[in-house]
Amino acid sequence: MIDLSRDGGLWVVTINRPDKANSLTPEMLERLVEIAGEAQEAQVLVLTGAGTVFSAGADLEAAKAGLATSDVWERLSGAIAALPGLTIAALNGTLAGGAFGMAVACDMRIAVPEAKFFYPVMKLGYLPQPSDPGRLAALVGPARAKLVLMGGAKLSAEEALRFGLVERLVPREELMAAVRELAGDTLAATPEIARGIKALCRAG
Repeated sequence: MIDLSRDGGLWVVTINRPDKANSLTPEMLERLVEIAGEAQEAQVLVLTGAGTVFSAGADLEAAKAGLATSDVWERLSGAIAALPGLTIAALNGTLAGGAFGMAVACDMRIAVPEAKFFYPVMKLGYLPQPSDPGRLAALVGPARAKLVLMGGAKLSAEEALRFGLVERLVPREELMAAVRELAGDTLAATPEIARGIKALCRAG
């Protein structure tokens, strides 16, 4: 249910459980952690989903069994954030719940206009994973982070773009082509130069 394709330095990871809104089981999350750990040599890593939803977050039954508070989410977002290559979340649809962590850990997010964004963690009685609020606030500002996490706001794609949560909106049929275009310069560059630029952006 986690597909990986490699084309030279371009790795594309697809959450492939569209019949369940790409909700994530413990096994799927561990596989994502494993891939992120293996991707040290990837020049570009793309995360996307099958169908019309990026991910609804934790599988409902698994969440009831403790997945909602598992440290696997934090391990995954941390592994993605630490990658030296360029990371892109290609948001083919709605981003919800714990799946927020992997998306905000990426270097950039490209979304389809139909996407919605919400993280109802407080309503469900859980704290978010430790790094998620800080990464979200770094993108949209503290007040807007609280709007999502404490106000229960469900953002439209246009609001997400205006807030800085996503960098670009692209029609669904053009999403992966647009991502490959964004990845093109990094794939063509000397890996050391591309990774050096990313490191400098972090330092700034």
